[in-house]
Amino acid sequence: MALSCVYSRARIGLESPLVTVEVHIANGLPAFHIVGLPETSVKESKDRVRSAIINCGFEFPAKRITINLAPADLPKEGGRFDLPIAVGILAATEQLPQTDLSQYEFAGELALSGELREIIGEIPMAMATSESNRTLIIPSANAEQASWVKDAKIHAIEHLGQLFPHFAKQSSLPFCQTKTIAPITTNPELDMADVVGQPLAKRALEISASGAHNLLLIGPPGTGKTMLATRLAGILPLMTEQEALQAAAIQSISHQKIDHHSWLTRPFRAPHHTASSAALVGGGSQPQPGEISLAHKGVLFLDELPEYERKVLDVLREPMESGEVTISRALQKQTFPAQFQLVAAMNPSPTGFYNDNRSTPEQVLKYLQRLSGPFLDRIDIQIEVARLPKGMWATDGSQNEHSLTIQQRVSACRNIQIQRQGKANAHLSSREVKQFCPLSRDDHEFLELAVERLGLSTRAHHKILKIARTLADMAGRKAIGHEDLIEALSYRAMDRILRHLTEAVAV
Repeated sequence: MALSCVYSRARIGLESPLVTVEVHIANGLPAFHIVGLPETSVKESKDRVRSAIINCGFEFPAKRITINLAPADLPKEGGRFDLPIAVGILAATEQLPQTDLSQYEFAGELALSGELREIIGEIPMAMATSESNRTLIIPSANAEQASWVKDAKIHAIEHLGQLFPHFAKQSSLPFCQTKTIAPITTNPELDMADVVGQPLAKRALEISASGAHNLLLIGPPGTGKTMLATRLAGILPLMTEQEALQAAAIQSISHQKIDHHSWLTRPFRAPHHTASSAALVGGGSQPQPGEISLAHKGVLFLDELPEYERKVLDVLREPMESGEVTISRALQKQTFPAQFQLVAAMNPSPTGFYNDNRSTPEQVLKYLQRLSGPFLDRIDIQIEVARLPKGMWATDGSQNEHSLTIQQRVSACRNIQIQRQGKANAHLSSREVKQFCPLSRDDHEFLELAVERLGLSTRAHHKILKIARTLADMAGRKAIGHEDLIEALSYRAMDRILRHLTEAVAV
């Protein structure tokens, strides 16, 4: 009898729990059994492993082989267990030394020739292996992204045959060097300098970026709403390495490729308005992250907002508050991070224009009521984007600010917030709003009167205070001023539009 033990890792959401691959080879009729809750893709590994071992010049034992993937109650899926199973068989048959195997973890899908193919989820696996102080051996195709994890010890191989010289002490596999990415210092392709006019919208965009506030742009077609929204990611502060690693880990389990030259740039996701609830928040029998998780630490852009189904938009309400989404299934429950910044654009009427005599106030109100009150209540800044005045297109735009210039101001403002409270203003809790957004007695009475007359909720009251706090930070003021409150109250365009339409319908 022969027994060997090899370590690998499963993929459960963003977690990579340890899996011990135990290989037992006994006398008897030739057989190959895999136990430990393997799914179909894992069960099929027996044929890939057999061919890979033979084609690499090793001997495949004609005996009774039992593979146990422990713990037995943890689901295992994918081709990542091909390599640890093959290594376990070679170690159990003494074709590979077992002495150092306990210091390594293996993952990779084998081709019939013994070559290794790419797997998904390499970043969470590298993070977990680093915490266990082991060395990870993975396919070369996964090495670049896995090497972004600091302090991770990684060997990248292209073929099963490369393992023998390493474990036989004939030659050592080189370690992958940890990647260090320099911040981008050039203007992005989508530059704010390309936007003609719209000073109010640009101001709102900078406020939104400075405090991580959600933003709604309302205006007729062709006013530049989409153009503005797509440039928000370019003026946001660059992510820290820890934030970038979180975002990259989500993308790595979602078959998403990451450009190492721009991995510190915040993600920008723009799903089509036909997207389902599962596409936005995630789902599946094996829960996978949706668009809001892929936009973690970045921007989620919803164009033509009323065209989304109301129930689809309403599933965003809880993640917008909590910054995470929990997907529950009968056999398992997964929580994915979803701290995104929502930017939405919409027309003011079903025809797209104001007062074009093609729709009645009742029809416009019905169109706008596709958006639920609780959903709109979670959008901090709501502004109208007007059509450009006559002669604006004649300007050359040379005086327009570039995204990099605005980003520097935004980063400075965000640093003030991080030093004061450890987070962006938009993420302040109710208790923190009282602590960091104090008002004078006169301003407090003014705000209460405004909230009462406008019929705003307590949530909207807090959002006005958070925006005012951001405005004060942008101006370098320690305390919120009266002018900050007035400007913050002006960013409630949807409330005004709905109130006017309701009055018009009532008459």
